[in-house]
Amino acid sequence: MADMSKAFRPWTPEQDYLLPPSPRDWLEPGHAVYFMLRLVCEHLDLREILNRYQEPRGYPPFDPRMMVALVLYSYSQGIYSSRRIAKACESRVDYMVLTGMQRPDFRTINLFRQKHLQSLKGLFGQVLELCRKAGLVSLGHVALDGTRMRANASKNKSMSYGGMKKQENKLKAEIDRWFEQAERMDREEDALYGEDRVGDELPDWVSDKQKMLEKIQQAKAELEAEARAKAEAKPDPSRTRHEAKPNGTVAEKAQRNFTDPESRIMKSQEGFIQGYNCQAAVDADHQIIVAQHITPNGSDMHELNPLLKQIKTQLKRQAKEVSADAGYSSEYNLRLLKRRHIRAYVANRWQKNSGRSSSNRKPPGRIGKYARQMWQRLRRGSFRSRYRLRKQVVEPVFGQIKHARGFRQFLLRGKAKVAGEWSLLCTVHNILKLMRVEVTP
Repeated sequence: MADMSKAFRPWTPEQDYLLPPSPRDWLEPGHAVYFMLRLVCEHLDLREILNRYQEPRGYPPFDPRMMVALVLYSYSQGIYSSRRIAKACESRVDYMVLTGMQRPDFRTINLFRQKHLQSLKGLFGQVLELCRKAGLVSLGHVALDGTRMRANASKNKSMSYGGMKKQENKLKAEIDRWFEQAERMDREEDALYGEDRVGDELPDWVSDKQKMLEKIQQAKAELEAEARAKAEAKPDPSRTRHEAKPNGTVAEKAQRNFTDPESRIMKSQEGFIQGYNCQAAVDADHQIIVAQHITPNGSDMHELNPLLKQIKTQLKRQAKEVSADAGYSSEYNLRLLKRRHIRAYVANRWQKNSGRSSSNRKPPGRIGKYARQMWQRLRRGSFRSRYRLRKQVVEPVFGQIKHARGFRQFLLRGKAKVAGEWSLLCTVHNILKLMRVEVTP
């Protein structure tokens, strides 16, 4: 038998408390959950959400302020699934403090997030304004970039327009063949047994192929409608020379996904994925996201102007300097930056890095006026060019969202809902930066 001469602390797991404890007694005073409660209850304007609860009848719902704090805090902890959030409300002390020991189930959490997604998306501007008041935003230098994020859909569920036409004809032929066979059998059975027999239901494989045919026809119609709309729209001044002018016809390689039709197949560091292009403009001083949006277009070429407009709308002034990689380089974009009096550092296609070998590389023969000026600016700066700030400003932000907080795939489907999710992620990123300073009213 082991020697029990050593004294241990008493361990009585069956011991009950004489007085009911408060979960706040088990959490240190400076915990992040207290900051989140103060932020939601004292600084965020939630009238848009609260005004939707006007029906006096029915069982009282959970306090919307608690639900907003629950969603924001969960995203800051890298917990995105409604089931995992509900489980944390039952088992984690910090969640018990936040909810006041209440336990919303996963359906309630999921319905709240989807019902108020657009209102939650609007919190980005409020948090950004708090960051500005706290001195975290200067707009001295802003770096732009995009990252490809997986959609809630498989790329194997995508089909090209040309493939749709082939598959549509094949399915029609198979279904027509079955109906012809069924009619022949009916005639033979009528001759043997009479015409008053009851017909059987369609086989499962015919029903499934009919559903598939309907999906293909719907996707084809949507692609054709998009092509017509592009042809009838006003000419886009930002369209590059190599882009064909819309003529109302659908390209054979145009893709459509049956699970999330608004997502697209795009190239990423992990290969080709079914996803969205998530854009962000980040202030260099404290890595605050000052503008964000998503697009189903894998190219960054057309996303510079929307980001600059959003910066001006949110903060009422424009950035002094902007850096961006070669994906944003076009004569239209460089002219736009010049007209807005923004000192830009945008790499060209042959000048992707700020190193000496790339900056000394000569441009091709035919080059626009603004592209040549940009090449000369980056060439003169060499290793000291302000372009070097781009990677150390915006790339860590994507790393914190994807790696530190583990968000690599959207949970919702459709461009509008995905935009709400991306806005939530960017809002929480700014909140985590705001936690380091005292929020001023």
